[in-house]
Amino acid sequence: MPVQASHHRHSDGIKRYTNADLEEMRQVLDRAGQSHLLRFWPQLNEEERCKLMTDLRYIDFEHATSVFTEVTNSASSDAEKLDEILEPIPSERHGSVSRCSPEKLEAYRTEGLQHIAEGRVAALLLAGGQGTRLGVPYPKGMYDVGLPSHKTLYQLQGERLLRLAQLAEDLTGKRASIPWYIMTSEHTREPTLEFFAKHDFFGLQEDSLVVFEQNMMPAFTFDGKIILENTHQVSLSPDGNGGLYSVLQSKGILTDMERRGVRYIHVYGVDNILVKMADPTFVGYCITQGADCAAKVVEKAFPTEAVGVVCKVKGHYQVVEYSEVSLRTAQKKESGRAAHVQRRLYLQPLFHVGFLEECLRR
Repeated sequence: MPVQASHHRHSDGIKRYTNADLEEMRQVLDRAGQSHLLRFWPQLNEEERCKLMTDLRYIDFEHATSVFTEVTNSASSDAEKLDEILEPIPSERHGSVSRCSPEKLEAYRTEGLQHIAEGRVAALLLAGGQGTRLGVPYPKGMYDVGLPSHKTLYQLQGERLLRLAQLAEDLTGKRASIPWYIMTSEHTREPTLEFFAKHDFFGLQEDSLVVFEQNMMPAFTFDGKIILENTHQVSLSPDGNGGLYSVLQSKGILTDMERRGVRYIHVYGVDNILVKMADPTFVGYCITQGADCAAKVVEKAFPTEAVGVVCKVKGHYQVVEYSEVSLRTAQKKESGRAAHVQRRLYLQPLFHVGFLEECLRR
């Protein structure tokens, strides 16, 4: 099974350092305003010093500081200002299953299945979360959700991919293996690999599964100082789903997709038990429309439902969190419907691989 290098802070063991390395790191920390990270250095033993240097080498301080600044600036902006610039998605930029004819839906499905049979479509699972809130100490994907079959989320999803490949073969006569990319965290990677191996990959071809690790980011205080977990380790946490895009490039995932001939990837979250992985109707619709990226949405149950929504802001399509939308805007009506914020996102984007590559080159 092809598994990408993990690249977490101690994945290659604790590395030694020279006095020149230490001096260079001091200069890096001084420039970044983070020199306090070495304040315990004189009292550390050699093993602890090596651990701390390994953590410090892992961090891209320029990037981390930039992200912190962007987040804090965004959080301090006045949410009311969004009211004046939110726009609904133009009708020509979205479709609707409920308002589409059966013939058109079947045409989209056929288009999607043909691309799946050709090996041009992959599924990408975001599986970095532990099952802590579910009351278990292992990754969410290994959770038995209480079905009579006792199937786990991983098994349900693996079997859906097998069935989808069979549907594509029934239509085209071509047997496809649908690549399944799984992004884990430092803590869920090894249990996930062991779980799949133990269950014989749920009938999937081993080389169709690619497991890779998301990046880690340092934790900051509110005044912009990176936090130490203890005297010789930096406090690092997974960088979240938003870190997917950079890691696709840094871990060689986009290169792997190119090698396999994958042109479209359907991204979804591990705890979506009802997910239609690489949904051929959705895929076919996006291909027919020539979309570089798209997202599945549903109409809000009621105007003030606490969910993120897809809007147009200053000419750009983006997701706006419910906390950024004022009550006045959420309750606006247009032809009996919520005007600007009627479509809520539920983490199922589809991307053209070429579009992602172009974005990462900018």
